[in-house]
Amino acid sequence: MSTNSDYVLNNNDKNMNNDESATSLIKIDPPSTYPSNKRAMPSTSDNIMQEHIRVIAGCASNILSSIGIIFLNKYIFSHCQIKTMTLTAIQMAFTSLGLIICLQMNTFVRKSVPIIKVLPLAIAFCAFVVFTNLSLEHNTIGTYQLFKVLTTPVVALISWQYYKTKYSRMVIATLIPVVVGVCTHSVNDIKLTLMGTIIASIGVLAASLYQVWVGERLKDLDMNSQQLLYYQAPLSAIILVPLILLMESFPSYATNEEQRTAIITVVTSSIVAFVVNLSVYWVIKNTSALTYNMIGHLKTISILVGGFLLFEDSLNYKQFIGILLTLFGLFSYTFVRISEQNQLPCPRWNVNPTNNIV
Repeated sequence: MSTNSDYVLNNNDKNMNNDESATSLIKIDPPSTYPSNKRAMPSTSDNIMQEHIRVIAGCASNILSSIGIIFLNKYIFSHCQIKTMTLTAIQMAFTSLGLIICLQMNTFVRKSVPIIKVLPLAIAFCAFVVFTNLSLEHNTIGTYQLFKVLTTPVVALISWQYYKTKYSRMVIATLIPVVVGVCTHSVNDIKLTLMGTIIASIGVLAASLYQVWVGERLKDLDMNSQQLLYYQAPLSAIILVPLILLMESFPSYATNEEQRTAIITVVTSSIVAFVVNLSVYWVIKNTSALTYNMIGHLKTISILVGGFLLFEDSLNYKQFIGILLTLFGLFSYTFVRISEQNQLPCPRWNVNPTNNIV
């Protein structure tokens, strides 16, 4: 499993519509006044467009690397006898090593912060990994997917209830087709048991807290993605070690060839995981936890469509309808978020068209 901790909200994320820009897809707030010189306007417009492109490129790198890590991890689980938590700990150790190298190359400046402030984030990450894995073990695939979908509304609820993030009715409305669509194309055999429900619920809560806390810590500690991950990655790896010794077994290989293949594959997945981890943090810092969660659904759609186009996997009518609903919700969410930031090319489509620069 990828760490996906590549998971500060914008300084204006506590408000929307001037004072309400929470969980915005793009973090640019239009200036309140504009110069009368018309030649200055294209420059500002270009800056807005460049910011859009930058965020889209960051989200795309997260999607591509996350899809890559999924296929690599699946191969490792099937052929290399390595379990989820062991692989996650290895990937976090490689991420720590990669950040040390980046620090030596001066790509970021180390910022001192009390470990106690990062510890809850590391614990939430480990709980997310462990309980998501246990949920897959104790529940059917349909039940597992159902609880996974619930992460989206739980993220929104936690942000709204405890961090005073405000959402417009239009934003809430766009979540409905996404949740319904994901359920339609991925949820099949639902069978609830007491133990399975408890485990899956803890997994959803841990995943939601992790995504929200990443954004909050980046903002509260005034750190960038590399600075925060520099502390969280080694902490998470250390916390996972006793759980690995308790719950998982070490692999044994019959031949040197099998061992060599496993090492090469694990190292490759760890390098890709490093990209995933950084991109998760970057996406949440530059958008929001809710936007990142919506991107996660786009990854699922990409995997389904990619399997259909590249590997001729079956895609039934229900899955097709679910994909269309999910895509509709995702595009609607993006449209609403950009319109609330008054950044759509057509001023009439923006929430406050008189303030728009275009």
